[in-house]
Amino acid sequence: MSAKYYAPTGGHPGQEQLLTDRAVFTDAYAVIPKGTMRDIVTSFLPFWDNTRLWVLSRPLSGFAETFSQYIMEVAPGGGSDRPEIDPVAQGVLFIVEGTATLTVDGTEHQLTPGGYAYLPPATNWTLRNNGTDMLRFHWVRKAYDKIDGLDAPDVVITNENDVAPNVMPDTNGAWATTRFVDPNDLRHDMHVTIVTLQPGGVIPFLETHVMEHGLYVLEGKAAYRLNQDWVEVEAGDYMWLRAFCPQACYAGGPGPFRYLLYKDVNRHMPLRPSSI
Repeated sequence: MSAKYYAPTGGHPGQEQLLTDRAVFTDAYAVIPKGTMRDIVTSFLPFWDNTRLWVLSRPLSGFAETFSQYIMEVAPGGGSDRPEIDPVAQGVLFIVEGTATLTVDGTEHQLTPGGYAYLPPATNWTLRNNGTDMLRFHWVRKAYDKIDGLDAPDVVITNENDVAPNVMPDTNGAWATTRFVDPNDLRHDMHVTIVTLQPGGVIPFLETHVMEHGLYVLEGKAAYRLNQDWVEVEAGDYMWLRAFCPQACYAGGPGPFRYLLYKDVNRHMPLRPSSI
């Protein structure tokens, strides 16, 4: 499978460009189009060298509260020997451009586009761009919800090209999900997958569920139903959904519509406010 992944490069629009864009933030969802990911909205992190990032989502009280998602941009020679400073944070990395040298517990891995890594909390890992091209990747972070009697998940390192998609029933291949971890492994409290809809493929009902979502469009375009609105999205756009936001999709083509999807899973609902 030869996949294409969109990644932002920053820059700055000219003074002649119209202000009109597709960005929207509502009580139920947000759409952050690729045109908003400019140089002046980048962020920086402690202990990361020659690196900037776009923060796509972060926990917000009353909205989506379980996760954050970044697009990391690491210049040649950059990276971090102390990338994660939160001992309860787990992470997923997904490479869209360049090559990452990921070292986990002393073992080095080369992650190329399509590369996926799940890193449990308190994992000893570092990441470097030892190549000559820019490295860009998604970093999804969530505080691990530990359960007595369940160990933390194992490290998972793979590539999309090595994972067979699961075709949804009764869709004739029009709708498939690439799952990087076993959905029956209840040690995991979050999933990051890739959803692929072929031209003409649909999500044929308004999904309305407790999971929060981050959806980054890797390839193609589609019409997406969010709450009461239809919005058009394309490669490079990000959708951020709070729990129970109704959602559906129609992929009109001409090529596949593919997105990286986060959701929280496999845990009881908290019945009292957090003490943190």
